[in-house]
Amino acid sequence: MNKQDENQKQAGNQINIELSEEIAEGVYANLAMIAHSNSEFVIDFIRLMPGVPKAKVKSRVVVTPEHAKRLFLALQENIQKYEKMFGPIKQVEESPKFPMNFGGAVGEA
Repeated sequence: MNKQDENQKQAGNQINIELSEEIAEGVYANLAMIAHSNSEFVIDFIRLMPGVPKAKVKSRVVVTPEHAKRLFLALQENIQKYEKMFGPIKQVEESPKFPMNFGGAVGEA
């Protein structure tokens, strides 16, 4: 296979991803709630503000178990790269204390 054929093959495997200005701004979240069923993982990104008794879900992402695993591995790899460049990420010993049970299997991050 010559170089031009190889470049065309690589271009055929690329995905054109569009990012609107609104989405590019991002949304701040400092809590993630994770629930799952046998066919999907639901990740709610929440903004919890000090002194405010009500927290808001800012974004919900639903993925397949396979994609959840890929996300986990990608986060793990990126955290390792980050810590290699900037040092260990410090973790607070104490977790937030509030009701966390929304029914079903739940995790937090």
